[in-house]
Amino acid sequence: MYIHWFPQGLAYIAAALLKEGHDVEIYNQDANHYPDEHLTAYLDQNKFDIIGVGIIAGYYQYRKLIKISDAINKSRNRPFYILGGHGPSPEPGFFLKKMRADAVVIGEGEITIVELLSAIYNLRPLDSVKGIAFRSGDNVKINERRPLIKDVDSIPVPAYHLFPIDYYRLLRMPHCSNSDFVMPVLSGRGCPFKCIFCYRMDKGFRPRSNEKIINEIQLLKHMYGITYIAFSDELLMSSAERTISLCEDFIKAKLNIKWCCNGRLNFAEPEVLSLMKQAGCVFINYGIEAMDDAVLKNMNKVLTTEQILRGIEATLDAGISPGFNIIFGNIGDNRETLRKGVEFLLKYDDGAQMRTIRPVTPYPGSPLYYYAIEKGLLKDCEDFYENKHINSDLLAVNFTDLSDDEFHKCLMEANIELLSNYSQKKLSVLLRQTKKLYLEKDTSFRGFRQS
Repeated sequence: MYIHWFPQGLAYIAAALLKEGHDVEIYNQDANHYPDEHLTAYLDQNKFDIIGVGIIAGYYQYRKLIKISDAINKSRNRPFYILGGHGPSPEPGFFLKKMRADAVVIGEGEITIVELLSAIYNLRPLDSVKGIAFRSGDNVKINERRPLIKDVDSIPVPAYHLFPIDYYRLLRMPHCSNSDFVMPVLSGRGCPFKCIFCYRMDKGFRPRSNEKIINEIQLLKHMYGITYIAFSDELLMSSAERTISLCEDFIKAKLNIKWCCNGRLNFAEPEVLSLMKQAGCVFINYGIEAMDDAVLKNMNKVLTTEQILRGIEATLDAGISPGFNIIFGNIGDNRETLRKGVEFLLKYDDGAQMRTIRPVTPYPGSPLYYYAIEKGLLKDCEDFYENKHINSDLLAVNFTDLSDDEFHKCLMEANIELLSNYSQKKLSVLLRQTKKLYLEKDTSFRGFRQS
C-alpha cells in the first residue's frame, strides 16, 4: 500500500506494557522500508530481552512473517521471540515450529503479555501463564485459554506516541478530502454474529463506552489533527440501539468529524442511518457476501437478499455511501449466484470504492476451515498456508461443483465486467471535469492527476 494501516493491535500491546513500567520500542518497516536483513543487524547492535510480532491471517503476512522470523533467528543477540494475533492464535503449534518462535499469545493479548513477561523475568514456569502456547524442547505446550477482558474500557488507549502518526494519518478512505488526516479507532471488540467463513479470537461483542470512544477521538484531533475516523472493529452497527446512542453522543460532543465503519444491513433502518449521517458518517462498509438466500443461509449470515436491497437503498437515500463486499465460492455457489452478485454491484455501486469479487477463503480457526478438513478438501494448517492459500484472489479451497479452471474463468469474466464499469465511471468524472474546465473556464481545476 502507499500508506499502511496503523497497527492498532501492536499499539494496544505497547500501551499495556508501558503501563506496567516496561521499556518499549517499535521497529517500523512501514514508514522506513527497511529490508529484512536490516532487522538482523539492528538486533545485533542493540540488546533487547523480548521481541514480538503480531499478524493477521493471510498468504502475504504469512510469507512476510517467515522472512521476519528468519531475520530474528539469525541475530547473534536473538531475544525471546513472541507471536500474537489472528494468524497464530488458532494453530499456535504450527506457527511456533515454522517460525521457530518461543511463545504464542493466543487471543486477546493485553493481560497475557504482561503476565508472560513477568514469568520470563522472574524465571517462573511458562505453563503458569494462561492464554499462551510455548516451545519446551521439541514439544509444544498449549496452556488453558484466558478469559476475555470483561471491561474493555480498562484497556489503555493505544500508545500513539511510539509511532510515526504523520505517516499513518495519510491513509485514504472513501470520501476523505485531500486535506483530511485519517486514523482508525476501535469502538468495540468482537461480533454477535457467527458467519462460517470468519475466525475471531474472542466470542461475543464487547462495546467500549461512548465516553471512552469520544475521548480517544478528541485526543487524536488535538494531538495529531485527525479529521476522519475509520472505525476498524468488525461491527460498529452491532444493534440499532447501540448505533443510535453512539451517534447521539457524537452530536452532543460536537465532534465535527467524518467517519466510516463496518455495518450490518439488518440494522440499516432510515432513522438509524439519518442519525449516522448527522453524526458525520460518510461511508458504511457492508458485508453482503452473496445475493442468493440459500448461499446466505449456508454461510449462517443471518441476512436475506430482501434485507440487503432495502438496507442499501435506505443507506443511499440517507446520503451515505455504501461499501459492498461479495465473495464467491461458498457452499451452494454457482454461475447463477455469481451473476446475481455482479448485477447487484453494477446496479448499486456509486463508485466510492473499486469493488471486485474474491474467492471465499477458509482461514484457520473458522468453521469453514474445519468443514474443509472434514470433507477432505484441506489437510491441515500447513497445507492451507504452504499449498492452498497462495493468493487472496485465487482459489484456496473449492466448495462449488465447478472445476478450478471453470471457477477462475467465471470469476475473471465477472471482475472484467466490474472493473470496466468502475473505469467507465471514473472516465465519466474526468470528462465532466474536462468540459467544465474548458467550456466554463473552471479556475478551481488543479491538473489531470490521481490522488
